[in-house]
Amino acid sequence: MQAQTKQRQLQRLLGVSVLVLIANVCVHGMIFFLLRDTALPPIANAIVAIAWGALGIYAIYYSFNWVVEQYPDRWKRRILPYVFVGPAVLLLGWLLFLPTVRTLYLSFFGPNSVDFVGLANYAAIFTDRLLATALRNNLLWVFLGTTACVALGLLVAVLADRSSFEKTAKAIVFMPMAISFVAAGVIWKFIYYYQPDDTQIGLLNAIVTSLGGEPQAWTTLLQPWNNLFLIAILIWMQTGFAMVILSAAIKGIPEDILEAGRIDGAGEVRIFFRIMLPCIAGTLLAVTTTIIVFTLKIFDVVMIMTGGQYDTEVVATQFYRQLFMFQNTGYGSTLAIVLLLAVIPIIIINLRQFKKQGEY
Repeated sequence: MQAQTKQRQLQRLLGVSVLVLIANVCVHGMIFFLLRDTALPPIANAIVAIAWGALGIYAIYYSFNWVVEQYPDRWKRRILPYVFVGPAVLLLGWLLFLPTVRTLYLSFFGPNSVDFVGLANYAAIFTDRLLATALRNNLLWVFLGTTACVALGLLVAVLADRSSFEKTAKAIVFMPMAISFVAAGVIWKFIYYYQPDDTQIGLLNAIVTSLGGEPQAWTTLLQPWNNLFLIAILIWMQTGFAMVILSAAIKGIPEDILEAGRIDGAGEVRIFFRIMLPCIAGTLLAVTTTIIVFTLKIFDVVMIMTGGQYDTEVVATQFYRQLFMFQNTGYGSTLAIVLLLAVIPIIIINLRQFKKQGEY
């Protein structure tokens, strides 16, 4: 009798759970269609969207949590984590996973997304001159940009840690992180500006001419060195990021370990390579992989500075051109998948490192 009563209670709770789920879908679906189909004034539309975004999320979690609280403790402990993680996973699946699958599907078709071409788009990426140039430039950004950012960030972190004006130095180096890549591109466009046969208003050319040199078209005619001048912008921006993270890791090294090394007669160089670097190896790997991801998907700086011309194309700018300018959906989708495949190993390395450090 008691078992039958528990079974009926469980069935009733399951029914209530289904009703709450249906109610949430119906209510929020109606609000979605209201915003999509009703010609509300822009201000009213924005207010409704903001209110729905804030109160709607609260209502979803509150209603689901209320239902779970009605279950026995044994079921509650099992279900509750999924209640809070589930909506986020569904949202990420809708916004990330489904578009990725669709992009992969489109990469096997031609420009009009109708003619099936198999792996022809992938073969074209490594044979087409423009696409091969984009891949080459991306490798330059990854190796030179990442190496310089991490090395300079580590150098500044170590030296600033020993100086009396540490806060000021770190603030100056970190300051470029406060602006976007687009703003950085605009700033450096004026620094590299070149005006043939006229007064040079670009900072770099003004300095060169004042010293008796000839002005140069730094980002256009100096090929392939123009890519290095673009990479310098990334270094200017991301060195501060590397410095802050690595500085925090260095400060976390126990002082007694460093003192023990000095007492044993080790010099500062040996302490750096034998004690500091092994202690911050995990943080160093995390910073490196993060900057690699930045460089793989670099777009803003190249588009603002050169528009991808003068052999400065990268995969992201070529993807933009193929998809939105040339209307070549097949090429564009293929380039997007190539970028994804390049980023996935970096993400796996990061996750493994976090797992080793017990982050989750």
